[in-house]
Amino acid sequence: MTSRSSADGAEPKRTAKSAEDFSPIHASDGHSKQISADDFRLYINRELSLLSFQNRVLEESEDASNPLLERFKFLSIVGSNMEEFFMVRVAGLKQQLEAGTVVSGPDGLSPNHQLMAVRKESMALYARAYNCLSAELLPALQKAGIAIIGYDDLLPDERSQLRQYFIQNIFPVLTPLAFDPGHPFPHISNLSLNLAALIKDTKGEERFARLKVPDSLPQLVPLDRAITRSPRTEETSRSQSFMWLDDLISANLDALFPGMSVVESHPFQVTRDAEVEIQEWEAEDLLETTEEGIRQRRFGDVVRLVVDLTMPTRLLEILVSNLEIGPEDVYRLEGRLPLSSLKCVYAIDRPDLKDLPFLPNIPTALNPDTQDEDTFAAIRRRDILVHHPFDSFQPVVNFLNLAARDPHVLAIKMTLYRVGNKSPVVEALLAAMENGKQVAVLVELKARFDEESNIEWAKALEREGVHVVYGLIGLKIHSKVALVVRREGEAIRRYVHLATGNYNPVTAHLYTDLGLFTCNEEIGSDVTDLFNYLTGYSAKKDYRKLLVSPINMQDRFESLIRREIEHQRAGRGGHLIFKMNALVEEWCIRLLYEASQAGVRIDLLVRSICCLRPGLPGISENIKVTSIVGRFLEHSRIFYFRNAGNEEIYAGSADMMPRNLYRRVEVIFPIEDPRLLRFVRDELLESYLSDCVKARYMQPDGRYVRCQHEHTEQCINAQQQFLARKSPLERSS
Repeated sequence: MTSRSSADGAEPKRTAKSAEDFSPIHASDGHSKQISADDFRLYINRELSLLSFQNRVLEESEDASNPLLERFKFLSIVGSNMEEFFMVRVAGLKQQLEAGTVVSGPDGLSPNHQLMAVRKESMALYARAYNCLSAELLPALQKAGIAIIGYDDLLPDERSQLRQYFIQNIFPVLTPLAFDPGHPFPHISNLSLNLAALIKDTKGEERFARLKVPDSLPQLVPLDRAITRSPRTEETSRSQSFMWLDDLISANLDALFPGMSVVESHPFQVTRDAEVEIQEWEAEDLLETTEEGIRQRRFGDVVRLVVDLTMPTRLLEILVSNLEIGPEDVYRLEGRLPLSSLKCVYAIDRPDLKDLPFLPNIPTALNPDTQDEDTFAAIRRRDILVHHPFDSFQPVVNFLNLAARDPHVLAIKMTLYRVGNKSPVVEALLAAMENGKQVAVLVELKARFDEESNIEWAKALEREGVHVVYGLIGLKIHSKVALVVRREGEAIRRYVHLATGNYNPVTAHLYTDLGLFTCNEEIGSDVTDLFNYLTGYSAKKDYRKLLVSPINMQDRFESLIRREIEHQRAGRGGHLIFKMNALVEEWCIRLLYEASQAGVRIDLLVRSICCLRPGLPGISENIKVTSIVGRFLEHSRIFYFRNAGNEEIYAGSADMMPRNLYRRVEVIFPIEDPRLLRFVRDELLESYLSDCVKARYMQPDGRYVRCQHEHTEQCINAQQQFLARKSPLERSS
């Protein structure tokens, strides 16, 4: 779609005055005159699209077909996602506002209008979430024999037992902090759960005290209650009973203020700006600077105060005044604070209330128990693709362990973004170093919220003599690449693992991702050039096979999409299937609109943020946007180009977002083996496109709707279909 200036007769750029100012684009708009590419009606706001995704996650909590504790898990995910949303996205909008930024994005909303819209949508989301918790989940939990008891529901002997537990196990950990002329207002750390207490001293004067609920203790305290008594009937049943730690502390506050009376107490939580700003040009030691940035995160500006709905005005005013926030930053909620703490409920040992466990498959060629050749020989024979979590992550670890032991391996190079706390990948690299291999590792210290773990691993690797590089100035290293250099006879052969997901065995069991093992010479040469770019000095632009950002990815993607447009215009048919986490980049959206107008069929599988509007008459009626939210987090990025029948498929670490294309080093790689290409096209992508159970379909106004027809045996749940190919473990009796 081309854009013309208003002097040529096209519409001038319009600016939205509020989130409600989006008038629909009618057929006459698209056919009687050209719609300008910068018309805000063509774009969904990024932040509101992300909140829409949280609503889709919430739907999984509301879905009674999901096991009960899985529904609690999804509700906790909504809570933690919203915490990150405020820490990062809302904090960024507030920074723009404070800097005097009034420029609107492509969607036409200014920072101020976005903040107002975010508050409205967030409050509606929380209302739904807490209604689901109180009206559905907690009653169902009680019915399933798990009781979360309030203090008023305790029997006298139970109160006595819990008082002893409190004195022995909790009281020594607590530190009440007073606020009066002699005590400054205490620092409230980010995301900590706190109690705001009103205390009456011996003179009858009211005092404010803050008490942090320690996160080092179990948040659910088990009760020694073999029999649960129903208050309305004489029925009894065996159950598991728990009490929230903060409820137990609140009920025993008198022990912390002897000689005084506790008037009342209320929970609250503060969310702070958690964006770690690192001035890399001025940082002599990136490791030290990142560590300092993490320490400062605890003291960032407050962007949100969450309080219990019953908190009185006089207590709330103390918090608002001393935290230096406005009323628009206060979220008064009725129910469990915070929602993310519901992960403790999910952790209760009741496998009958959770998804069936499953045993990931290990491809025969990579299974030590069945393979008739070592992994290197198997990769030499043909490329191997693994589909996590349905395929195990263990072959990746085995590949690295084999490389660490093999006397013919000369060097191992890897990029590490999120590896987790206990990493067999790092252990393999350390073993390789002990065995005399050359080991070079790109550790991304700025992987948000994983900085501390990455810092510790970087230090451990450096102590053993591994060449550790912390990345490039101004760029995050987000690519997932491992290179093994092996001497074979008189030649050197390069074995490569490329992936869409992190080298993390925990998330590999929870996220859907692809990994490719190959010894393709051109890919191996590209990966060597990539590491030279990352560790040394290289201005190489002409990669043979790989799409690398910020070097050639945008240009290659543009040319691939335009090639599809030309195929369509020449009568050869055009079809694009893009599976990704987010679609934000403006040029990509405009180009997809242009492809749709040319008649190219476009299927977008976008898990979370999608700023493109499908189904606009004359603009995007050939575009379908589907979001799948299910048991596993959809994380793989796959890009299919029909190419007039000579199909091409790429996969990799990049989404179509500005940060991925311009501020990160990303790698997208081709899947060229015809057998693997057909598997990805016919079994993976086709299953996702046929999903009518967990799929949501985006409407032109940004809403998402579920499949309307009733579920039948013919209905496809893509993730369940992938699991069905494996052998789930039988639930123990």
